[in-house]
Amino acid sequence: MKFDKYGLIPALRDNLERLGFKRPTDIQYKAISPILKGEDVLAIAQTGTGKTAAFAIPVIQIMSTRPHLPEPGSMRCLVMVPTHELAIQIANVFKELATGTGLKVIGLYGGVEQDPQIAHLKNGVDVLVATPGRMFDLAAQKHLNFKSVQILILDEADHMLEKGFYNDMQDLVRRIPRRRQTLFFSATIDKTIKDLAYSLVNKPVRIQISPKDPVSKNVDHSLMYVEMDDKRFFLERIIREHPESKILVFVRTKVRAERVVKAMERVGLKAESIHGDLAQKDRAKVMDRFRSGENKVLIATDVSARGIDIPNVEYVVNYDLPDDPENYVHRVGRTGRGTNRGIAVSFCGREEKEKLEEIESYLDNPIKVLELDPTDYEATIDFSKDAKYDWKSVVNELIDFEEKPKKKKK
Repeated sequence: MKFDKYGLIPALRDNLERLGFKRPTDIQYKAISPILKGEDVLAIAQTGTGKTAAFAIPVIQIMSTRPHLPEPGSMRCLVMVPTHELAIQIANVFKELATGTGLKVIGLYGGVEQDPQIAHLKNGVDVLVATPGRMFDLAAQKHLNFKSVQILILDEADHMLEKGFYNDMQDLVRRIPRRRQTLFFSATIDKTIKDLAYSLVNKPVRIQISPKDPVSKNVDHSLMYVEMDDKRFFLERIIREHPESKILVFVRTKVRAERVVKAMERVGLKAESIHGDLAQKDRAKVMDRFRSGENKVLIATDVSARGIDIPNVEYVVNYDLPDDPENYVHRVGRTGRGTNRGIAVSFCGREEKEKLEEIESYLDNPIKVLELDPTDYEATIDFSKDAKYDWKSVVNELIDFEEKPKKKKK
């Protein structure tokens, strides 16, 4: 099925073609039609499945075909998200898809001056993408008017709960009209999320995109047993052997992120980090440099990178294994987006074997182990020019492994 089957307005069709949208992804195929019909939707889908466009496309179509007289501070569609980066990202997707439609889209988030945001809101907007903090700040100052909200979208709802925004979500619902369309998107589902969802939606169409293997088929993922103190040498080697590739490296803590950046700088490699202690302006600059390719290596924590869409990441490196097995799926899902292939490699120290067991249990599959003989291991640490170890050949093993039947853990 192609997008022209939805009867979209010409400007939206042209934008989809310009942006390289050819066929709907699974979540888009299942969500667009019910949203266009005005139904509530409860969707469980991982990052990287195309879920932003799954709600942005029908919302733009709906907003473009409904007459509207804007009021000061009003919005017709309100998208609530947990982080600054996600607000920027989703607002940009809406803006790109809404080019030429006359719709007004703005992102509302903290860490930047509020006066320009207030000025944009003065005459009302069609789509407002907001984080709870800045949104409620401006609402308290009487700069926001929620009575015209026709569509409410809660994205990354599980992440919002993790960040303690449960009361904010409930408060928002009390402020907006009862007669509305509600779209609830979450990467995971448990009893708390389910209870929250059903308190907000009305007879929703439920969509769950959950492949048997939670790791995308486009991602070849594997692990190497590497001592904690040796990980920096193996990361250095990956970076040196892939100088033109965009590499996203995950660590557990912000202190660790800074240490890895410094370790790379000591050997003459450029890397930047993103974590919770960075000011919003600095985070935005770091992300812009990584997206544009000016910087090829980004060291990130789970919290700082959750939900962010970074195009064309060729490699993900789990420098540290995550504490939560679900975060393994979120991390490796940063590569192999859309129809692209991606490589993810995890370093596992002996102290992390328990975490590895939890991850493999969650995946219900073993992770391919890349075997290193002692000579190759030492060659990587010493960075001998005549090292026999060929990293690229190890990466190629992954594709062969992915094509073989996997044994399930008993």
